[in-house]
Amino acid sequence: MFRTIPPVTRAIIIANVLVFLLEQVTPGTFIDLFALWPLGPLFHPWQVVTYAFLHDPRNILHILFNMFALYMFGGALEGFWGSRRFAVFYFASVLAAAGTELLVLTESKVVEPVIGASGGVFGLLLGFAWFFPRQRLMLLFPPIPMPAWLFVTVYGVLELVLGVTGAQDSVAHFAHLGGMLGGAIMILLWRTRDSDRSALR
Repeated sequence: MFRTIPPVTRAIIIANVLVFLLEQVTPGTFIDLFALWPLGPLFHPWQVVTYAFLHDPRNILHILFNMFALYMFGGALEGFWGSRRFAVFYFASVLAAAGTELLVLTESKVVEPVIGASGGVFGLLLGFAWFFPRQRLMLLFPPIPMPAWLFVTVYGVLELVLGVTGAQDSVAHFAHLGGMLGGAIMILLWRTRDSDRSALR
């Protein structure tokens, strides 16, 4: 079954799992160097990408949920777009999530690392709802089926409320919203570019 997953989605999942295993034998080292830190002495430019391959080494659910979402939504979008466009979309979401979270951390003067593929995953959620709006998805709690557009809207509003109120302060809610914003920007850019090309024919 794993071989049926499109190549870029599969490669991202494999990379995340391998890094997670390495985190088990080198605790702290990966977080110090490759997590996303606020602008300052701990920040390095590569962190705006590498943070998305790190997960909490003490919490296997963190990586399991993200990799399952990558499998579900990434596989569908890569099959729909092709590998090249999917890769651009995913990493644009990762970068947008990093940029948003850096702004929030700078404004709040909080010094803590950000890790996880969630920013990219939330971009994929947005993309999936955009192109497959009527596809039925199931909430975990409570287990209620709903169309993808409503599922993602509910998730987005929930992330905004949790981010503004400061609830679950250990979760980078604004990074999730930034990932969705990055995904939306890419889709709009592609639609504009494709429309311009059609007009020139």
